[in-house]
Amino acid sequence: MRLGVVSDTHGHLGSTAAAVRILEQQDVSAVLHCGDLGSPDIVSLFARWPAHFVFGNVDYDERELRDAIEMCGLTCHDRFGSLDLGGRKIAWLHSDDRDLFEQTIQSGQWDLVCYGHTHVPEYHQVGRTLVLNPGALYRANPRTIAIVDLDDLGVTHLQVVDSGSSVG
Repeated sequence: MRLGVVSDTHGHLGSTAAAVRILEQQDVSAVLHCGDLGSPDIVSLFARWPAHFVFGNVDYDERELRDAIEMCGLTCHDRFGSLDLGGRKIAWLHSDDRDLFEQTIQSGQWDLVCYGHTHVPEYHQVGRTLVLNPGALYRANPRTIAIVDLDDLGVTHLQVVDSGSSVG
């Protein structure tokens, strides 16, 4: 099973649409968004998958975003998401709450912890937990997403070429 992980779209429709095209090509089964959606217009782009969202520090109107997520039949996890998928225990959050982020990765209860906020793609191991930042789809060079193979927790970061439109 392949999982798509994105973050920090900041309402940028061009980069997000380009990322969705890559996710389609990568045949992902589900998508996690690690916060800073930036606009309810972003949500519907992920409607073809089971998609799960958490809020970030620039998601000012959480009610409006939550409504958009629910209207698309997707799942809003507020500020912290967790699920079992492909035999893996997964958590994701934006990581602007550093205490919650550190507590989550140090707990040892997750196979995979995904986060955003820094706009820097990276992954590393903390005990049994793979910690992953997919990078960002706005205010980042390059703009990136991540694909995780849940069978072996293999990570691939992919560059996204921006098609140029944004909202707000």
